[in-house]
Amino acid sequence: MAATAAQIAQLRRMIDEPATTTYADDALAGYIESHPTLDCNGQEPGSWLLSSPPEWIENTLWLPTYDLAFAAADIWAEKAAALAPDYDFAADGGNYTRSQAYEQALKMARYWASRQAVGSITLTAWPRSALTAEVIGNLREPD
Repeated sequence: MAATAAQIAQLRRMIDEPATTTYADDALAGYIESHPTLDCNGQEPGSWLLSSPPEWIENTLWLPTYDLAFAAADIWAEKAAALAPDYDFAADGGNYTRSQAYEQALKMARYWASRQAVGSITLTAWPRSALTAEVIGNLREPD
């Protein structure tokens, strides 16, 4: 499913990019769609089928829901990476602290990363034949 225009506009506000010169709408939609999350009914976007090779199975009951804070954190981290080569210097009686932009971009990346949707995963032992014995903690159950 595609990200909506409202979601793209909201993400633009979150990353302070009002114009399309740096990030086109298609690029922002790609960031948004790369971070699906549980919908309002608790449905996941899909799951991996443990086969050889593993296969992604779409959940047709899932309503398109995305974690915009996670997408914003990714973009701010990308902005910080672009600012990383900037350094502080003094010239002609002036001090230029260009590293402040890098530090601020990192702060924003951490800010939005701290607001990501809470999630969890379920681990399944593979192959399933390893699950034949009942165990308590790390000890085998007595027969």
